[in-house]
Amino acid sequence: MPIGKSAKKSLRKAESNYVRNQTRKKNLKATVKGAFKKPTPESTKAAISTIDKALKNHLLHKNKVARLKSRLAKLSKPVVKDKKVIAKAVKPKTSKSKTTAKKMK
Repeated sequence: MPIGKSAKKSLRKAESNYVRNQTRKKNLKATVKGAFKKPTPESTKAAISTIDKALKNHLLHKNKVARLKSRLAKLSKPVVKDKKVIAKAVKPKTSKSKTTAKKMK
C-alpha cells in the first residue's frame, strides 16, 4: 500500500484511468467487430471514428490503427465485377530522367 500523499493520489488516479480505458476498449472492440461483421457505410464510419479516438487516447498503436482502417476500407469498397473498368486503369507515366540516362550510355 502507498504511504505518502502523492503515492496515494497516484494509486487513485491509476485506478480511475484503468476503469476509463477498459470502457473505451470494450466500446472500441464492439464497434470494430460490428463493422467487420456487417460492413455498411454507417458502421464503417463509426468504427473509423472510434479507432481514431482510441489512437488519440493512446489505446492503440498507430500501425494497428492504420491496419484496421485499411481493412475496413477494403470491406466497404464497392466490388467492381466488370473487367473492362479494371482494364481502363491509368498507367503510370515514365519519367524523362530514365530515358535521358539511357541515351547517355
